[in-house]
Amino acid sequence: MRPAGVLLAVCTLVLVATGGPSQDFCSQILDSGVRPGCPKTIKTNDPDVLRAARHSAESFNNCSNDAFLFKESHISKALVQIVKGLKFMLDMDISRTTCKKLGHHASLDNCSFQTNHSLQWTFSCYSEVWVVPWLQSVEVSVLRCH
Repeated sequence: MRPAGVLLAVCTLVLVATGGPSQDFCSQILDSGVRPGCPKTIKTNDPDVLRAARHSAESFNNCSNDAFLFKESHISKALVQIVKGLKFMLDMDISRTTCKKLGHHASLDNCSFQTNHSLQWTFSCYSEVWVVPWLQSVEVSVLRCH
């Protein structure tokens, strides 16, 4: 099967199995010259990139002992690679929000960033998020923050 045929098959499986990522995403990959196994730059405001960044922030929160939740504040670079699904590689910042970490996590959509200068804190992170939509699987395989 030609590389474009493989990409079309992957996108079709993704769309049929889960209804996402969006068809626009698949068209973007097919039209961009991306080849399976070769990382390709993708727009940092792409909805699939934003979802991968959110998973990274949630992983950080699950490992953090901080009293507040963090969420993605800036994505400076995003790559996507087709490898038995989609692997997103992100350079991003995560910043402390005003939401306190409780037994249950608040929705990060409802959390504002800290405005109190003494409580503001931002980490620069590199994250790899592997998404296998037809298995409904999302795994943050790498998360390094400093």
